[in-house]
Order: sequence, then structure tokens, then C-alpha cells
Amino acid sequence: MSSSISDINQTAPNTASVNHLNPRQRIESLMQALPTAGSALVQVESNQAPGRSELEEPLQRVNEVMNQYGVQFELSDPGERLIVRIVDQESGDLIRQVPPEEVLRLIQHIDEMKTVPGGLITLEV
Repeated sequence: MSSSISDINQTAPNTASVNHLNPRQRIESLMQALPTAGSALVQVESNQAPGRSELEEPLQRVNEVMNQYGVQFELSDPGERLIVRIVDQESGDLIRQVPPEEVLRLIQHIDEMKTVPGGLITLEV
């Protein structure tokens, strides 16, 4: 079962019903209308995460729909990790980030532990 942008547009609340909500409430109501993980907008190989280039076009289509609700999805600058941010267009406030900052810090600490001799994590090659 695949989902399309038109499916999101049909299931998302109409603009009039979200205008009275604050940015956090607005994004929460929109997040509930997004497709589930099993019906991803981007089809990728089973063991391979999508790259930035594979996400740009679907993200642009999502933003075309979501702009009417005052939110925008952004990809991080090219780098080691791909980060998606949901931003309120009016205030520029960060609403949600995937992966969250806590997860990024955890990944950084695990990477540091891998390089310390006698660390908790040992890698076998």
C-alpha cells in the first residue's frame, strides 16, 4: 500500500480548522494525518537509507501541501548525517527534528567510545 501527497492533502485538516491552533498544536494535528512508516512516500531498497538527493523531490511535494498550514520541512546541509527539521514558517521556530538532538548526542558519545582504547564497545572486523 503506497501513499501519495494527494492522500495527505485529503486526510489533513482543512486550513480553517487549524488557523486557531498554535504552531505546536497545528503540527501535531498534521503529523497525525501523515502516512505511517509502512506506507512511505519514498520507496527505497530494503537495507539502504535514502540519500539527500532521493528525498529532495518528495520533500518539495510535501512542502507544497504543508505550506498552506504554515509549516515547512527542511533537510540539513550536506554532511555526515541527514537531519530533517519541521519549522514554523511564521516564527522560524523548530517544531520537530528527526533524529532529535538527544539521539545525535548519543551517537556522538558512542562514536567517541569506539575510539577510546578499553572503551565499553569493541568492534570485531
